[in-house]
Amino acid sequence: MYTSFILAALAGCAAAERIPLKHSPLSFEDVAVQKIKMANHLDAISNTESTHVPVKDYMNTQYFITASIGTPAQEFTVVPDTGSSNLWVYAHDCRSIPCRTHSTYDATVSETHSADGQAFDIEYGSGGVHGYVSKDQAGFGGVSAEMSFGEVKTVSGATFYISQLDGILGLGYGSISVNGLPTWLDSTDLEDKSFGFYLKSNPEESYMTIPGFETEGLTHIATHDVIEQTYWNLNLVNLEGPNGSIDTTGYKAAIDSGTSLIMGSNSIIGPLIEGIVVNEDCSGADALPDISLTFDDHTYVLTQEDYVLRITSGGQTQCIMGIAGADLPADFDYLIVGDVFMRPYPTHFNKNDNTVSFYSYN
Repeated sequence: MYTSFILAALAGCAAAERIPLKHSPLSFEDVAVQKIKMANHLDAISNTESTHVPVKDYMNTQYFITASIGTPAQEFTVVPDTGSSNLWVYAHDCRSIPCRTHSTYDATVSETHSADGQAFDIEYGSGGVHGYVSKDQAGFGGVSAEMSFGEVKTVSGATFYISQLDGILGLGYGSISVNGLPTWLDSTDLEDKSFGFYLKSNPEESYMTIPGFETEGLTHIATHDVIEQTYWNLNLVNLEGPNGSIDTTGYKAAIDSGTSLIMGSNSIIGPLIEGIVVNEDCSGADALPDISLTFDDHTYVLTQEDYVLRITSGGQTQCIMGIAGADLPADFDYLIVGDVFMRPYPTHFNKNDNTVSFYSYN
């Protein structure tokens, strides 16, 4: 199912490549954990001076790609994450338990590896990864680049024991990159530094494109400027639900492929979803009201088909709300906009002009 890695000597003029997204269905327990931990996870994004990547709970991530590092290529299952900016994978000399059950990078067999020596440390709310920086060829979808990345030797936190990820490929901005390392996208010689996500209702049909974006079968809705280059942050003007409009002046919407839900402070999420009852047995779901998000001057509608997650396990389907709030600091002015939003709206991330565009399926 995966696209194999190809060294792309002419990557600067490469055509758009479809990269299948492996889908890992959420469990009911995963979503519950994501809600509980959110208060500890999100406040890191407000400190853009920090060397720490904004915290996430990757055990709840649904979408993965196959990336390759080294010559000959070694393959890894990684999260293509617009909410972080570093590439890291488990090192071959890692002795933490998760490394024993995941693919690890063996520098000794790569003809293109070179040592760096810097420490590489990322602290997450539920643990962390620690190791050192190396340099090698890395890529996916037929696009490669020589870059510095993290080789992780020790891991802490339940997330890494449970998740199938071998690492993370950050697609955010360099301003939040650990050690100030150049991002993978900036390290490529692509002329078109843009990419797209197509998260379809049938997860087996979900894919990415890089470079560029395929518009066949889609209708362009709107293009928005990135107003803060950490995450792909857009101007969030308004939220609206059954209780009316919620003023979000000064808020930013972080469009985040590495998060499953829409998450933010209870000060805006509370009044948005108050009175919306999602029953575990899914009864009454069809009658739930629409919810809308406005970026700049354009409003995007989410129906219950979009924001109610239907999770099937053991032959039984349960429903849960895909929008969650938590008590966060008053100065936390971000809404994390994850897969719940990106599924109905195919998304083009464009670093050529620092914009994000949304489309609809015809």
